[in-house]
Amino acid sequence: MANKLDILGTAAAIAKGMGVTFKEMMSPTVTENYPDEPPKFEERFRGVHVLQRDENGMEKCVACFLCAAACPANCIYIEAAENTAQARISGGERYAKVYNIDYNRCIFCGYCVEACPTDAITHGHGFEVASYNTSTLIKRKEDMLVPIPAGAHPTAVAPETAAAH
Repeated sequence: MANKLDILGTAAAIAKGMGVTFKEMMSPTVTENYPDEPPKFEERFRGVHVLQRDENGMEKCVACFLCAAACPANCIYIEAAENTAQARISGGERYAKVYNIDYNRCIFCGYCVEACPTDAITHGHGFEVASYNTSTLIKRKEDMLVPIPAGAHPTAVAPETAAAH
């Protein structure tokens, strides 16, 4: 009797699995027409990193190194510099003079975004980062920094300009 129940249970499991398979076979396929149409991203998509600015156009990054410390792939490199009265880059005492992310090593885990206390680094929607040349996969601060918002009046003077005065 137990043998017949085993056979019936196995047959029911196979029928259930085949039912799912047939149901999926009959449903229409979903095809995105990329690059002819813009891609549709899920809300939590993790694309290339973006360095944010505040509403005044100043950089949010205060070079606290928490993102680099949280990164399990060790792909974030930061050099800090002090803000001065003549050259104010960020709202804090320091700013990231150099901010590099090596996408050869990045695993897009999001730990850097979670660790940032000022919300300076976020994941954007960029996804086309493939390259045959690995040296192009090291993104610099200038590549990731968002443009100054329209109508913002940053009080910062660029370091090159401040040195000329």
